[in-house]
Amino acid sequence: MKLNISKKSVIYVAGGFGMVGDSVYKCLKKRGYLNVYRNKRKQLDLLDSSKLDKFLKKMSPSLVIFCAAKVGGIKANNDYKAEFMYKNVQMSSNIIHYSYLNKIKNLIYMGSSCIYPRKCKQPISENYLLNGKLESTNEAYALAKISGIKMCEFYSNQYNLNYVGLMPSNLYGINDNYDVKYGHVIPALIQKLLISDKKKNTSLNVWGNGAAKREFLYVDDLAEAIVSIFNQKLKYPFYNVGSGEEISIKKLVLMIKDIYNKKLNIKFTGEESNGTPRKILDSSKIRSFGWSPKISLSEGLTRVMSSKGLI
Repeated sequence: MKLNISKKSVIYVAGGFGMVGDSVYKCLKKRGYLNVYRNKRKQLDLLDSSKLDKFLKKMSPSLVIFCAAKVGGIKANNDYKAEFMYKNVQMSSNIIHYSYLNKIKNLIYMGSSCIYPRKCKQPISENYLLNGKLESTNEAYALAKISGIKMCEFYSNQYNLNYVGLMPSNLYGINDNYDVKYGHVIPALIQKLLISDKKKNTSLNVWGNGAAKREFLYVDDLAEAIVSIFNQKLKYPFYNVGSGEEISIKKLVLMIKDIYNKKLNIKFTGEESNGTPRKILDSSKIRSFGWSPKISLSEGLTRVMSSKGLI
């Protein structure tokens, strides 16, 4: 499998105004790709298969990069399982099936590291998929993403297509969803910090006990990873994309505190689920193409916190 994407190729970034899609779009434009397109949800709802079909037929891109998703943190995933399942399965199915029907040869599908079993040997290799029970709090999202990965694999094999998946570790960036209750851990913490800063409070309550370990990747590094596979011989149906470094939630919070550089009392409530105990990816396959992350966690957090006026 080889995508063979040139600077003149027509590229459609589905979900191009979300955190991941926006970063991918800007990366491609910066790198000199001339025909990169995206649209907002009000222009094209990916849940509407008829409109998507007409759009792809008219545009006829050489490559579709699927970055759209219904996403959220542990609480959002746990509270809205039906919505997470339906919307993510439907968007994935639509984009894959109608790309095939419109003779689009190349597709890059964005997944998530939550696809792997809760109790997994570390670091997590791609071949651990479906080898154990999923984490219950994000089971719906994981199942939706697994279905997309397998659809890409099956369509590629049956119809001689180049549909490949990328499975990033926990992503963060400036255009994230800063929601205290339903956001992912980094934007939720930063939003809590913004509220405390505005109220001139000196305390910060953090869900869980801080013991869980995570691997974080700045979204711009993921965008570079996508470009890195454009002209490689791809032997596998999907590839892990991670920073290679893990950190406990407790140490993450302390790092944020140090960057904030103001008095702040941290309290772990212990009331909410920690989620998967540990999750670090084996990204050796994609690193063999020459890609490696360039933005450290400290630098990435500094960028995000600076954009929010916290430093």
